[in-house]
Amino acid sequence: MDGLVWTKERRVPRRRAPGVDRFVARAVAVADAEGADAVTMRRIAKDLGSGTASLYRYVASRDELLDLMIDAVQGEDPPPSAASGDWREDLTACARRLRGVLLRHPWLGTELTGRPALGPNSLRQYDAVLAAAAGLTSDPTLAAVAVDTVSAYVLGAVGSEIAELQASRRTGMSENEWRASMGPYIREVVEGGEYPHFARRVVEADDLTPEESFELGLACVLDGLAARIPRPGLGGLRKT
Repeated sequence: MDGLVWTKERRVPRRRAPGVDRFVARAVAVADAEGADAVTMRRIAKDLGSGTASLYRYVASRDELLDLMIDAVQGEDPPPSAASGDWREDLTACARRLRGVLLRHPWLGTELTGRPALGPNSLRQYDAVLAAAAGLTSDPTLAAVAVDTVSAYVLGAVGSEIAELQASRRTGMSENEWRASMGPYIREVVEGGEYPHFARRVVEADDLTPEESFELGLACVLDGLAARIPRPGLGGLRKT
């Protein structure tokens, strides 16, 4: 526990220096623009016209700074104080909140796939999604599995969205421009007949917006949870 930033009292510097919240806000802005790897203690202190030693008076390490950054952005869209009782509606709202914060802060997805975030805002979000899952099942193990399943879906779906946005910035081409540039090759592949299922996808499938694709995929995940996990009082885990 000694290593957790949340268990430490903030140290007050002897001379005037930017507060920790200002350092965290600047670090978030750098990560949003350049990725989390661009966040260093020296860089953040320099951006704010302060010495690195001033930052160390508030935050002991870069890892602690990242913990503070994660919790800061997790507090941007707080959950309601109580679940509505409709587990599907509540889990959908939780998934949409997570998608929103991930799209605003593309670096966050990588940080959330490791050890759990334990700051107060992060715990508030996690408690809310567990409360939502409790409407599906009273079994805490199954509720945790449901939460992990929904979170994994959101992280994967949004990761694909972010990858497309980053590709557009890197190449200077929008998705539609990229598709147009690949058009002759794709037509050649389709007409060749070697990949019939891919050809059907290209010719017959609708192009969904990212929002439509996300919502459809989330609905499928929730359908799967409803089919697999029994409601309270209905017995054990359903078998396929």
